[in-house]
Amino acid sequence: MYQPEGDGPFPAILFVHGGAWNAGTRTGQEIFNTGLAASGLVIVSIDFRLAPDHPYPAQVEDTSYAVRWLKAHASEFNASPDSVGGLGSSSGGHTLMLAAMRPHDPRYTVLSSPDVEGHDGTFAYTIAGWPVLDSFARYQYAQSDGYDRLVKNTDNYFLNEAAMQEGSPQGILDRDEEADMLPFLIIQGTADLNIPMSIPRTFAHSYRIAGGDAELEEFPDMPHNFVTEASEATDRALELAKAFVARQLATTAAAV
Repeated sequence: MYQPEGDGPFPAILFVHGGAWNAGTRTGQEIFNTGLAASGLVIVSIDFRLAPDHPYPAQVEDTSYAVRWLKAHASEFNASPDSVGGLGSSSGGHTLMLAAMRPHDPRYTVLSSPDVEGHDGTFAYTIAGWPVLDSFARYQYAQSDGYDRLVKNTDNYFLNEAAMQEGSPQGILDRDEEADMLPFLIIQGTADLNIPMSIPRTFAHSYRIAGGDAELEEFPDMPHNFVTEASEATDRALELAKAFVARQLATTAAAV
C-alpha cells in the first residue's frame, strides 16, 4: 500500500506486478509506485497466484476480485471507490488488460465474497509498462529468438497455444469481441529484448481503430522494466503517468 499525505479521500490505482506469470511480488516497482502516491494517489499493490501451480486465468480472476475488493474497502485506506485505475507491468500489464477489457467475463469474476457484492470489476483507465499485449505473438517471438525462459514460463501459465490466443488482449481486438475500451497509456522502452516493438505499436493502432483511446509513449534505448531504477527516463515515465491520470480524473469530474 502506497499512500499520500493529507486528508483524502484520494483516487486509487490497483497495481499488478510482472514476472512472466511465474514470479514477482507486489513490492517490485517501489520507485514508480512511491512517486505516484506522492502525487496524491493511493496505490494498492497486490500479490496473486502464480504459474505453474495456478494456470490461466487464475491471475485475471485474482485481479478482478482485487479491484472489486478495493472498491468495497476503499474508505479503510483513505481512498475513493470512484474512478479506480489500473497499473500493470510486463505480464501484469497483460493480466490487467484482460481484466479491464473483460470486466464481466464470468470466467474472470468467479471469485467472490459477501463484502464485494454490489461492486463491479470495471476500471476507469489503465496504464501498462512494457506489457505483454499479445501473448501468442510474444510466445512466437520468444521461440524464434531462443528465449527459453520466456517460452517455458508462457507454457507454464497458458498450457497450450489455444489459451495464449484466446487470452490475448490483441486477440480480443482481432476477433472484434465486445470489450471495455477505456483510456490506456502504454510505456515502452525501444531496447526491450522481452517485448518486440511491433506488439505495442500494433495494439495501440488496433485499439484506436476499435474506438479506444490508446497513448503509446516510447522511450529510446530503454530496456524492459527500466523504471525500477532512478533515471531521467524513470522521471519522464512517472510524469507522463501522473499527467495521464490527472486528465482521466478531470474528464470524469467534468462528466458528473
